[in-house]
Amino acid sequence: MNLVRNLYLESCFSQKIRPRIVPQTGHQFKGKGQKPGMQLLPHTNKRWLGPGFVVLSGFAFAFMGALIKYLSPSLPSEVIVFFRSLIGIVVVVPLLLRQKVSMRTGVPHLHLLRGVVGFGAMYTFFYSISLIPLSQAVLLSYTTPLFAPVIAWLWLREGMGLKVWGAILTGFLGVVFLLHPKSGTELLTVGGLIALSSGLLAAVALTTIRRMSDTEATTRIVFYHTFISLLASAVLAAISWQTPLLEQLLLLIAIGILATVGQMAITRGYSLAPVATAGPFTYTTVVFAAVMGAVFWGELFDVFTWGGSLLVIIGGILALRAK
Repeated sequence: MNLVRNLYLESCFSQKIRPRIVPQTGHQFKGKGQKPGMQLLPHTNKRWLGPGFVVLSGFAFAFMGALIKYLSPSLPSEVIVFFRSLIGIVVVVPLLLRQKVSMRTGVPHLHLLRGVVGFGAMYTFFYSISLIPLSQAVLLSYTTPLFAPVIAWLWLREGMGLKVWGAILTGFLGVVFLLHPKSGTELLTVGGLIALSSGLLAAVALTTIRRMSDTEATTRIVFYHTFISLLASAVLAAISWQTPLLEQLLLLIAIGILATVGQMAITRGYSLAPVATAGPFTYTTVVFAAVMGAVFWGELFDVFTWGGSLLVIIGGILALRAK
């Protein structure tokens, strides 16, 4: 899921929406340069089709998170991450071969940085799911839109207006509520900080993508990230290896399939609608995760969690729309 979150924010700015020609069954409209019996699909319809795909991706990612949480008590997070990376490379390699993209690059250091922080974002997200409520882990990892403008401002010298600063402050106020202590002895929840670090690392990965997007093909970026993640997860999995049972193996495959479905859906969604329209719907993942967490694990929110969640979502949406 973190791979997708890193890439969709970058790709959506370069997409141009074009009207689609569809057969006409009833009333015919004939415009200049238009063939009889054909009509232009209204642009607004396509804009709302995009959010529909984003909502579909949200369900897929939330379901994936629920399966990860189900497996976490019986399988080490390192093993789960390894199988997720293994399935990812199986998906990426055929795309690479079909598109005949060269693997030569002039910025290997940026690919290494993107791969390492991308792997870190995925690993910390998977691990946090085993420590805190599912929806809270998802929400804190979705703070990427709050971190990304700051990192881009420091690294790429991209401008930040008052609207962006306001969105970031709103979002991080919500983070403070989400990380409120459960008892008088702990200042911050460990699981919450780990999930938050996932959002930070994903923002670094996103900024790295922006840094090399002028010269590097998207497929090449995805391949190096997936390959580095596979190598890193293989090392960690070897240290704490546990052979999955048949049921666990099937669920690990399902996690990979759901991640692929989510990636395809969100890519399609952001090719049909601009970020200002589709961006807010990415947070439906949190809604689906909250429902699944309540139904399967009895995870209920207190007033701090509800208030913090609302502020983070508002801040994230404002940041997406502002940028």
